[in-house]
Amino acid sequence: MSEPEKAPISTDYLFRADEDWFSHNLVGLEPLFQTFRPQRILEIGSYQGRSTCYFIEKAMQFHQNMEIYCIDTWQGGAEHIGRHDMNEAEMLFNHNMTVAAARFPSAQIQKIKGLSHDMLIQLLAQGKQGYFDFVYVDGSHEAPDVLLDALLAHKLCKISGIIAFDDYLWSPKPPTEEDHYLLVKPAVDHYVNTFQRKVHVLQKLPSYQLYVQKLAD
Repeated sequence: MSEPEKAPISTDYLFRADEDWFSHNLVGLEPLFQTFRPQRILEIGSYQGRSTCYFIEKAMQFHQNMEIYCIDTWQGGAEHIGRHDMNEAEMLFNHNMTVAAARFPSAQIQKIKGLSHDMLIQLLAQGKQGYFDFVYVDGSHEAPDVLLDALLAHKLCKISGIIAFDDYLWSPKPPTEEDHYLLVKPAVDHYVNTFQRKVHVLQKLPSYQLYVQKLAD
């Protein structure tokens, strides 16, 4: 698959202002990063790289170097079809990672293009079990996909590391018409309930996202 055209030359990050689905989560992520200070980060769902840039900059506040692995198809899910230009999103991601790499030369940024399940299994096959301090799950919003992302994320996260689930309370439909197949929450709840002795849900944080600390494999 060919790469999208390069973004306009700029030394600044470039994002579509009308597609900021990340900044409202900072109220929960800021104290999380201040407390746990992750250095090895896995991101499932990167889009234009707004969250990626934040993770890089926060990690570099606490460490001389960091690693981030960014998994995305840059094809979008059902909610993107006909609404969002995924070629533009990938073009902006590529540009923003170029800017981030120039600002933070010691940051190792790995772009992994493909389906999350396939790529996560590859990471496990490469010996990355228990490797990551922080896993950010923001890929597909369909419950079966989220559940498998959660199970694989648990394997890849280190003991005492954090798994963050974006859009935990998101729904494409009104509350009276919710379809659990299209929700993140039922899948995450199933993971948490099944692994109840091996995880701890962090309290006193905003609940639009859910933050889980891994206690055991």
